[in-house]
Amino acid sequence: MARLFSKLRGIIQLAQQVDFEQLNEISSQVDLPQLIHNFSKLDKKQMNSLVKMMNSSDKKRELPQIDGDFYDVFHTLTPEHRAIQLQVREVMETKINPLVNDYWLRDEFPFEIIPIFRELNITGVTFEGYGCPNLPFLMEGVIAHEMARIDSSIATFFGVQSGLAMGSIYICGSEAQKEKWLPEMQKLNKIGAFGLTEPEVGSGVAGGLTTTCKKTENGWILNGQKKWIGNATFADLIIIWARDLHDDQVKGFVVEKNTPGFSVEKIKGKMALRIVQNGLITMTDCFVPDENKLEHANSFKDTSKVLRMTRAGVAWMATGCARGAYESALDYTRKREQFGKPIASFQLIQGHLVEMLSNLTAMQTLVFRLSEMQDAGLLKDEHASLAKVFCTLRMRDIVSRAREVMGGNGILLDHDVARFVADAEAIYSYEGTKEINSLIVGRAITGFSAFV
Repeated sequence: MARLFSKLRGIIQLAQQVDFEQLNEISSQVDLPQLIHNFSKLDKKQMNSLVKMMNSSDKKRELPQIDGDFYDVFHTLTPEHRAIQLQVREVMETKINPLVNDYWLRDEFPFEIIPIFRELNITGVTFEGYGCPNLPFLMEGVIAHEMARIDSSIATFFGVQSGLAMGSIYICGSEAQKEKWLPEMQKLNKIGAFGLTEPEVGSGVAGGLTTTCKKTENGWILNGQKKWIGNATFADLIIIWARDLHDDQVKGFVVEKNTPGFSVEKIKGKMALRIVQNGLITMTDCFVPDENKLEHANSFKDTSKVLRMTRAGVAWMATGCARGAYESALDYTRKREQFGKPIASFQLIQGHLVEMLSNLTAMQTLVFRLSEMQDAGLLKDEHASLAKVFCTLRMRDIVSRAREVMGGNGILLDHDVARFVADAEAIYSYEGTKEINSLIVGRAITGFSAFV
């Protein structure tokens, strides 16, 4: 009798959760006497489970926080450095993110971001003096990652200014040249660009530059073209690398805006990094005074010192781009419903998400170690090249899967992933193609050079 009473009490508890209108609705769809009869056969454990299920059915599921740092590698930063990372993240999320899709679509640069970055005071991240923060190389990578997590174009603009342009002067310039240009570039009062790639010379720049320089009285005469030069259309100064007709060695120069014989044409019709203003530079008997010849830029080995430093940053940028795509895709799949439930609950979608996260986690741990080696003075060309090869390959896979799980919506700028997919193609190619960087690593591990 006690057992029957317990079952009846359970049935009453269930009935109390249903009003008369709902009861009428249920009775029109099922045989209520039969339903109550079936309930009476449930044991106490089954009845409690059913009651619990009904009580929780209206509760909103609490989902895990969206966070691409699955192994908590960024939590190993010092409190000071972690604060800088989160400050950059907040600025990118709240001030930059609302702008990027519109400017990306219009193929224009948002000049209103320059005062924002000036206030952050992170330009020339790793340099000592000249107003620069003098942070570890690890933080240069972290900042590149945070920027690319929102937009790769903005990260590229900053990388050209803070890394390639300022880095060329910092590594190859005289003290007087550093004092003249670096403080103003650090404050973003002067914008820089880096001119190495040419219309007919990309991977072969080490020995095949067609842009020439010739020493004359009080200066140098430059002739030739440079292509794909980021920031070139509005830069105040451009680092130009040219082959000396006298000794056939590569020399470096600072060419200032409005120099006679120097012109820039904007490259149009790009499908990637559309916010970056790339230019085709033409130099026709362009005169550069002696004081603008970088004192310590006298061979391609000197150019390589700059590239080695910045190539590590490109690996970090690829990691940020991949993380932005992964987190956007994860957020989308948890909200998008098909067949009556979120698509994130389906096995095939979860398979894609886990593949993305696995690659992203491997990329993050690799670039962390890469920057640790750089801070310890152990970084070699092959280390930076391996990171560039691996991270850009995995980035491509991640952005592709992100677009796939979003279906047709994946090609809309509204969901950001379309921009990540397009921009990934540019990151994959610049700062050395997969093939060139692979040969750098191959030479290091085999002892044989496969370069032509």
